[in-house]
Formats: sequence, C-alpha cells, structure tokens
Amino acid sequence: MIAALGMYDTARTAEANDLLWALIREGLRAHGIVAPDGLTRGEGAYMAGWLSPDLVLAQCCGYPFRAHLMGRVTLIGAGDHRLPHTPAGQYHSVLVARSDDPRQSFINFDGADFAWNDDLSQSGWAAPAHHAAKAGIRLNPQHRSGSHRASARAVSVGKADLAAIDAVTWAIMAEDGSGDSAGLKEITRTMPTPALPFIAGRDLDQAAVFAALEAAIDALSPADQAVLHLYGLVPASGADYRAVPDPGPPGPSARPSARPSD
Repeated sequence: MIAALGMYDTARTAEANDLLWALIREGLRAHGIVAPDGLTRGEGAYMAGWLSPDLVLAQCCGYPFRAHLMGRVTLIGAGDHRLPHTPAGQYHSVLVARSDDPRQSFINFDGADFAWNDDLSQSGWAAPAHHAAKAGIRLNPQHRSGSHRASARAVSVGKADLAAIDAVTWAIMAEDGSGDSAGLKEITRTMPTPALPFIAGRDLDQAAVFAALEAAIDALSPADQAVLHLYGLVPASGADYRAVPDPGPPGPSARPSARPSD
C-alpha cells in the first residue's frame, strides 16, 4: 500500500507530515479503508506511486494529474495554503532572480535564461510559461534542474537568470535554514491555479477519503499547520485542472515528473 505526501516533504516538514498521516490513517480505518502504517518516501512517492494499483492516498502536481492521472485515480481535493492574494484551494508560482540582477520588472526578462524543475511541473514550467506569454515576453529554457530547490540554486550561481518556484515550497525554503532562497529576489508572482491535488486509489470512496483528510488537517495543531502551510481542504473537480492552460514542453518531449516539488 502506498501513502505519499512527498511534494512538500522536507527535513523541516517530515515530522508534521508523519503526524498528519497518522491522523489520516486512523480516519481512513474508521471508514473501513485499509491504510499503511507509515508514509512511502523516495521514488515510490511520486509518479510510480501515483499510478500504482496499491495507491491509498497521495499528493501530486496538477500538470501530471491532468496529463496522465485523470480517470486513473480518485480526485479528493486541494489544500488551503493561505497564500497571499490567492483563493483557498489554489496556489501560484514565485519568479525569482539574483538579488544583484539590475532588472526589477518581469518585462525586462524577455529572452532570459530560465531554469525549470521538470517538463510536467505546473508551478515550475506551465505557470511561468503562460505568465510570460500573457506579458508578451519569451523565456529561454536553458537548465532543467530536477527540483525547485535546484532551480533556485541554478539562478544563485548564474546557470540561469530566472526560475519559477512553487509558492508553498518558496515559503518553506525561507523558513528551513537551508539557504536555498538566499541571494534571490522576487520578480513577480503568477496568477493562481488549482493547488496540488490530493488523490486516492481509483476505487476508493471519495467522500470517505475527503472526510478523513479534512478531519486530519483540522486536528493538527496551529504550529504543525503552519509548518506544512496547510490549513484546510477544499473540494476540487477535474474540470478545474483541465481548464489550466497547457504550454507544451520546453524540450523535445514531456516526461512524467518523478521528483518532489522542492
């Protein structure tokens, strides 16, 4: 059985994620749903786990959900992250550059070398590509990093001029003492899109899983909710995710993400 909360699972958040899963697990079992004792971590927490017939619950990225998972899993809902100027159940990307880059406005980054974490990342590629198209500028994808933190580091060391970071990951990075956000400045933020969806196995009872997950989030202490930047659960539909613009891959082919958002 697979239970995975890998998208925002870091050294800082791991303990709170384990507590969250313990609360979810008991709620699922109360509804008669068999659930594993602990979380799956590593490669099994991402695409391989999301597609597994043994999936119980996971959180995935919205782009792989609409491209590969819709109809193969049960959509449960999206988190309320209390992000600024962003409705509950949605999130956005933060576009960052080096602090010493003289450019201040996004429009001045036309043709800038861009670092992205994965071809199928909503926050790392799809959202900034759409944002650039609306602004009438072109991003120049030059460095495929493998994770949001690696994208941030690529900008820091000059491998790229600009990167887009999931706003929840950006907040966690600023709090965790890693230094991965040091030397960077915010240039702009993208328009909100549906937040990372929670998904369950295809044959599981959506209402029962939603109830267990919602109750578990509500049962967390305010301190643990703040560590996870997770304050509630919002209903979501497949139509919400299908409505998100798809820019196509930055490279010759889009590959399913097997890496965490951070």
